[in-house]
Amino acid sequence: MNKRNALKWIASWLGLTVTSTLLSACSENKPAFAAIDITGADYARDFALTDHNGQARSLKDFAGKVVVLFFGYTQCPDVCPTSMLELVEVKKLLGKQGERVQGLFVTVDPARDTPPVLKAYMENFDPSFLALYTTPEKLQALAKDYKVYYKKVDGPTPTSYSMDHSAGSYVYDPQGKLRLYTRYGSGAALLAADIKLLLQ
Repeated sequence: MNKRNALKWIASWLGLTVTSTLLSACSENKPAFAAIDITGADYARDFALTDHNGQARSLKDFAGKVVVLFFGYTQCPDVCPTSMLELVEVKKLLGKQGERVQGLFVTVDPARDTPPVLKAYMENFDPSFLALYTTPEKLQALAKDYKVYYKKVDGPTPTSYSMDHSAGSYVYDPQGKLRLYTRYGSGAALLAADIKLLLQ
């Protein structure tokens, strides 16, 4: 017995009349995302940051695009460049639809990641990607709102420190609503498939 017939049988047994609209609503399939579906989350809803060109930015600036937002720092040896390269691959996999993907990189190391450094870093990956920054004080509040962890780890010299940080990305739909959290290393193909669903 399929789901539709099962619903009819249950309704009949209970003495209820079930409309076709109700039946279709019950059997409607929601998109099956590979990433973690966090639609309706009450955090990470927006930001007020400055991009590497000195322009104030918030989510509304990217209306009509799927936004993929990642926290990191330019001197990261592995996680950050890997994540950026993966997003470049995602855009390629999406073809023409890739133009509707906006990559955003929020630095957790504003002391070293100056606007010129951030701009040069983004150009290594995709000229349409934007790096964003704020003051150390505002970064703390932003990280708390986004449930992002970051911590300075001292190195042999005062300027050779590293930053421990969360490694996932937030994905917003073209209406600017938070929809997905994708873990580091999930792969470009899965993220591209999820973004395709959000662009439909």
